[in-house]
Amino acid sequence: MAGEVPPDITEKLAALGTGDADALNGLIPIVYQELRRIARKQLANQPPGHTLESAALVNEVYLKLVRTDGIRCEGRLQFLALCAQIIRRILVDHARSRRYAKRGGHAVRVPLDEGLLAAPVRGIDTLALDEALEVLSKTDARKARVVELRYFSGLSVDETADVLGISRETAKRDWRMARAWLIGELGLR
Repeated sequence: MAGEVPPDITEKLAALGTGDADALNGLIPIVYQELRRIARKQLANQPPGHTLESAALVNEVYLKLVRTDGIRCEGRLQFLALCAQIIRRILVDHARSRRYAKRGGHAVRVPLDEGLLAAPVRGIDTLALDEALEVLSKTDARKARVVELRYFSGLSVDETADVLGISRETAKRDWRMARAWLIGELGLR
């Protein structure tokens, strides 16, 4: 995610916050490749036989953003974090519909080591991860948000700290604690 931020992204984000629909149309081309990268990363973590493609996932994100009034993001990282939340919801909804379509079929659980969330592995049960994050968010919303930003949007520790307005050390500590909790919660030991 390194690189120069285009100079007009802040202006487009500000216009987006006022409900200017044209601002989104101008913003998406600027961040499209980053959104595709996030989508590809998430799709690579899905079980074999997953039917979504990264372009379709980004298009779904766009459609959801179009239907939302007055999106407020202070910068590129916050916008990408918002898009990562939307991607998570799309993948969870897709997994639920596939599970229902299979009449109770369950995703294959793959045993993972402690690197579960640091190096995503193909085959993680998206629904189980989502449910665990929901439980975590009820006890510690910030730690759940750290996982969402690191795992679903691929932000670095520094970028995560910036989005959440916390120190780098706090972000690192939250990441370690949340990862350990999720490993236990998902029964991945």
